[in-house]
Amino acid sequence: MLSLPLTGCVAGKSTQNTRQRRSAQRRSASVSGSQRAPRHGSGRRSGRPSDMHTIGVVGLGNMGRGMALSLRRGGFEVVGYDPAPAARAAIEADGITVAEGLPALWRDCDAVVLSLPTPEVVEAVLLGADGPLSRAQETGLLIVDTSTSDPAVTRRIAAALEPAGIDLIDAPVSGGPKGAHAATLTMVLGGSDVALARAEPVLAAMSATRVHVGGVGAGHVTKLANNLLCAAHLITAAEAVRMAKEAGVEPARLLAGINAGSGRSGVTQVNFPTWVLNGAFDSGFTMKLMRKDVRLAESLIGALALDLPLSAQVGQLWRESAEIPDDADFNAIVTLQLA
Repeated sequence: MLSLPLTGCVAGKSTQNTRQRRSAQRRSASVSGSQRAPRHGSGRRSGRPSDMHTIGVVGLGNMGRGMALSLRRGGFEVVGYDPAPAARAAIEADGITVAEGLPALWRDCDAVVLSLPTPEVVEAVLLGADGPLSRAQETGLLIVDTSTSDPAVTRRIAAALEPAGIDLIDAPVSGGPKGAHAATLTMVLGGSDVALARAEPVLAAMSATRVHVGGVGAGHVTKLANNLLCAAHLITAAEAVRMAKEAGVEPARLLAGINAGSGRSGVTQVNFPTWVLNGAFDSGFTMKLMRKDVRLAESLIGALALDLPLSAQVGQLWRESAEIPDDADFNAIVTLQLA
């Protein structure tokens, strides 16, 4: 994932060659019409899947790097950007071109995938001085935001981009770094039917399951609901395991019984056997990220003026877990009960 400040990086020879090649393709297309659909009066491309040739990825951390590699395996030309030298070096070592900066990325790509840590960073990337609106002639761009973000921010950004003919899809993901590298992510999608049809080849190259849950922002609402439930289930499952252990039932046998009944959840079926009972705690998703997602869910609940007492208690328990470091695995919340 990407972190501020957003500064440019020096383009390597491969980046320059990519730009020259794409410029030649565009000049050829303007003459023959065979390479790319014409830009219509609305500024949008025709929307055919074949229009998706070069895909940018902004934010080359654990998730972004995996998605970039999956996109390349899917047959796309991929260009990455991240201000962190280590992230740039890692993706270049993988053979992915690194853009010289965000303006070059918007110019050279048909779609751009974001994998960023906070709503503030997403807004800075998309509405800042180097955002896609700075390249007004490059209309028809498609943005896919895979970050977990604030739906109100997402809708505000989409409204700002729409007059320029830039479509935004919120596509937050589940599946962690392993899923990003294996292209087995689950995506919950917010956006128009037209935008999703354009994005489908790109999304399919990164994910195994895609669920369209509504218009722009709906994906982020759904992801916050999902992560709030996960945050709650980790706590309730840990309490259930502790109760049963004190009553003489071994955790593994307890979970086998629970997973055969109605009390099962993703936490009892996946998290506990994969990362908790074996002491691995290496899911690739941190306490810091889950704390952020819980805060975003609480913020949404507050904005809706809802009284949700159990959700409030979950939020309080996560806030009071400060003894667990931010960089620890998020499943470590169970150690408050199971240490």
